[in-house]
Amino acid sequence: MKSNCSNNQFGENSMKITSIEYLVLDKSFPFVLVHTDEGITGIGECFRRQPSVTKTVIETLLAPPLIGKNPLDTENRFKDMAKAGNALEIGGAIWIGIAGLDIALWDIKGKALNLPIHALLGGKIKDQVPVYASSMKRDMTPLEEAKRAVSLVEQGYSAYKLHSAVPGKIDDPSDQTIETVTEVRKAVGDNVDILVDVNGAYSVHKSIEIGKQLEALNVFHFEEPRPHYDLQGLSEVADALTIPIASGEMIYSLYEYRDLIIKGKVDIIQPDIVKTPGFTTFIKIANLAESFGIPITCHNTQPTISTVAHAHFVASSSIVPYAQEYNIENISIRDEYPILKEPLKIKNGLLEVPNGPGLGVELDMKMVNKLKE
Repeated sequence: MKSNCSNNQFGENSMKITSIEYLVLDKSFPFVLVHTDEGITGIGECFRRQPSVTKTVIETLLAPPLIGKNPLDTENRFKDMAKAGNALEIGGAIWIGIAGLDIALWDIKGKALNLPIHALLGGKIKDQVPVYASSMKRDMTPLEEAKRAVSLVEQGYSAYKLHSAVPGKIDDPSDQTIETVTEVRKAVGDNVDILVDVNGAYSVHKSIEIGKQLEALNVFHFEEPRPHYDLQGLSEVADALTIPIASGEMIYSLYEYRDLIIKGKVDIIQPDIVKTPGFTTFIKIANLAESFGIPITCHNTQPTISTVAHAHFVASSSIVPYAQEYNIENISIRDEYPILKEPLKIKNGLLEVPNGPGLGVELDMKMVNKLKE
């Protein structure tokens, strides 16, 4: 792979973006490849919901203003995309498209400079990132969930997140959160962290009632007791409980995180790099969180490029002290049809941070071509 960008990085003869590919793998998983005239290609991933919408956003709005421009100037390229997509006005789908492209631009920058992204972010302060086992199933009995938690602890994980309650409903009587957490705690003992995510399925008074019981069960954090947009409700819950309240997976911009911290009074924020757009935004959110003394625990349900990108951020940041989310459900592009040339190394709940240039991973293009639409 050749690169002469270091001779004139931002000048007239600097590297230029020549084309952008948007790929949906196995009908569900959206990725971008950003190609340059130096032969360097950047890899990015977008949030997986509604990939056809993201395709339209990228191909019609975000890619055109990038063509012919220098990918190493990541801040200006971010502004180009935000302006072209009216991102602050339109929001969600635009930010998701920008996220994948921003990750790819940082991958290019690292490859061009022969540095891993964690070095570009200020330097690695840890070689391994602790991850927790995130269970996405909602159809298990309390005993079944407890058995699953034990099996993952036996694999080396020291923390387990369960998704409980009934999303889309409020205070549903079929909710078994307390019964499930009780069985899980009994099964795994006191030295394993339990995290509970209810996706905004409780009223304020129910959140406080459940939260007090979770405190007695020594739950590590209580995630989205109220929806992200109910800042007043979140603040009332946070004020009433000692258990840390976590939120943020459903918001995108720096300004929304500012309001979540100030008005929502949450204890932990949860940006997701394939939604909260890319490294460029993560840097700003980390600075914001640090100024308020609020820790970050990354939300992350996509276990390939998204996980790698989060790992670079976490490895270089002192504001991310806890275990990070890792999806343990079956994911085709990791488990049946692996798209990474080398699988990510996770042992005893620790993810090894890649040290190669850029993201430090390569796609198996034979598999990618087999799976793309």
